[in-house]
Amino acid sequence: MKQVNLLPADTYIVVNNTILKNDDRLLLTMLYQPIIGGIAINLYFTMWSTLDKRELISSEWTHHHLMSSMRVDLETLLQAREKLEAIGLLKTYIKKGSVNSYVYEMYSPLNSYEFFSNPILNTVLYNNVGKVEYERITTYYKLPKINLENYTNITCAFTDVFTPVTELPVETLASDIKRHNYRSLELVSKIDLDNILSKIPEEILNPRSVTNDLKEFIYKLSFIYSLDDFNTEELIKNSVTEQRKIDKEALQINCQNYFRFENNGKLPSLAYKKQPEYLRKKIHGTSNRDKIIYTFETTSPSDFLRGRNNTSIITKSDKDILTYLLIELNLKPGVVNVLVDYVLKINNNKLIKAFVEAIAIQWKRSNVETVEEAMLLAEKEYKNRNKNKKTTKVTSKKEESVPEWFDKDIEAKVPSQASRKEIEEILKEYK
Repeated sequence: MKQVNLLPADTYIVVNNTILKNDDRLLLTMLYQPIIGGIAINLYFTMWSTLDKRELISSEWTHHHLMSSMRVDLETLLQAREKLEAIGLLKTYIKKGSVNSYVYEMYSPLNSYEFFSNPILNTVLYNNVGKVEYERITTYYKLPKINLENYTNITCAFTDVFTPVTELPVETLASDIKRHNYRSLELVSKIDLDNILSKIPEEILNPRSVTNDLKEFIYKLSFIYSLDDFNTEELIKNSVTEQRKIDKEALQINCQNYFRFENNGKLPSLAYKKQPEYLRKKIHGTSNRDKIIYTFETTSPSDFLRGRNNTSIITKSDKDILTYLLIELNLKPGVVNVLVDYVLKINNNKLIKAFVEAIAIQWKRSNVETVEEAMLLAEKEYKNRNKNKKTTKVTSKKEESVPEWFDKDIEAKVPSQASRKEIEEILKEYK
């Protein structure tokens, strides 16, 4: 969905679409906060606190009030809201006008069983907190084991206590009654599961045993472990029981082992797919530099690298470099695109990990978050590299082999029809 610019004067109300309990606060702090961060959880708690005494709906507030209450700027607030939306705790609606009006609809966090059964959330939590802390958290939520071997179950059944009687019928509109509401993670899958399952013979897998819930589980595994159709098919085959059913636990373990093998023992985590909306430049002109900034900001690093390589695949070494930049260094996707473009141009179209790491660590220390900051820093670094070099023909040739956005005019101009077509052609390179 296309984002709308959020302004401090924009109003909002909070609507509780679920039942919120005090136990949820602990779930949010222990399970969700390590994934989406403290500011996002604080935003959820702040919205919760604005509800009326029946915890149904809030008064109308401005986003300036929210900024003042949380002591954060508007960009940080927007990023926190997006994280709540992405992880299933919030839905956002807007009514446009001279002052935009928002409705924030709150949803419950998953209970501990559902959270740990979710392969995406469970895996990312483990990766973010580490083995020791993960085991401490799971121990807290485990049921105590009591030996009932010498005990007899004497629990009464409903019919042991109650009997039906004839009374006037009671009409209840169950749909209007408050209940726990959860949002599932909305994923766009890259696998064709129906095609995958059709390739597995019925002698191996009973197709009727694959429920919609199981399909959803497989989609989540394919997302978090970056599986394609071939990988998924093989992993499913290796996880089928003698009863021709998929063992969910075995499938998850097999996917995890496969990912560890392919990624030097590491587990997956989450990163922004594209440059976050709040860090993007408001493009008004059509200068060449503006077009390139737009491409850097709206293209995922994997797609950008595919476009630069003129191929539909990425090598394992290139994938490891992107993972390092996005996950370990936590650089923003747009910044990674600039870094990749810069290194390819000054290093004879080669991505050498040690070379990339040296530049990336410097950019991380400089707290580079936007595409423009990255481009300016790259330009500055390149000038410093060549500052003390003699102006020879060889040097001149090397200096020509730099990104085309170096030192370009960024003045906005009204686009002509021909210019619009040119923009579209440039952007096609990265699609």
